Amino acid sequence: MKRFEKKVVGVTGAARGIGQAMARRFAEEGAGVVVMDIAHTEETVAKCEEVGAKVLPLRADVRQQDSIYQAVEEIIHVFGRIDVWVNNAGVFDNTATVDLSEELWDRISDINYKSMYLCAKAVIPHMVLHGWGRFINMSSMAGKMAYPKEIAYCSTKSAVLGLTRALAIELAPHGITANAICPGPIATDMLKNTHQTLADEFGVTLEDWDAKVLETIPVGRFGKPEDIAALAAFLASEEAGFINGQAINIDGGMVFY
Repeated sequence: MKRFEKKVVGVTGAARGIGQAMARRFAEEGAGVVVMDIAHTEETVAKCEEVGAKVLPLRADVRQQDSIYQAVEEIIHVFGRIDVWVNNAGVFDNTATVDLSEELWDRISDINYKSMYLCAKAVIPHMVLHGWGRFINMSSMAGKMAYPKEIAYCSTKSAVLGLTRALAIELAPHGITANAICPGPIATDMLKNTHQTLADEFGVTLEDWDAKVLETIPVGRFGKPEDIAALAAFLASEEAGFINGQAINIDGGMVFY
């Protein structure tokens, strides 16, 4: 039996990269999948449908409460329930503190952090109704470490950990767990673009920058989106029912706390 048969899983930021891989993994394991993004999701929908999943694509802005509530209403109309919610939508920024505008700070905070509160607020009543649920929030190794010119990114990813712990304590009596995933360098377009920006800044090639980063990863490779998807599927499963409020590193051995 597939682990998520008769379950409904929502994934934000599902148009590409890690979000797409997670949506596909849940589809493979029998879930009804909500593919939610502000961008076009046709590719993700196709990848989920090719393994036989029922898929609901939704265009929604996770920064806006009304947009989220409308999306959740549509999910309930189509599926009748929400069992797992993956808060994956996020953006990276590499701006020095003195150059970071208030508007950019607010945008990064709204997408990376505030959106998780808004989504939880809308989804919780439907999980409580069934006495079971899983929240999986995407943080980062930057939520536990600090990097130059990443004050907004590091701050928001740290805030995700506090939000996750608070949800874990509040929701545990209702049969709902909340955990955070803290990825290291994962081979996505976002990582490539980030590395290209840094390589340009330091006057080296992208290949040289990648090689420099690889030297810091004990297992000697970049992570794959499928690595994150496998962890998310485990945390969403019955087997992970005693794991709650944790911030789990998945970085090849780069961070040990």
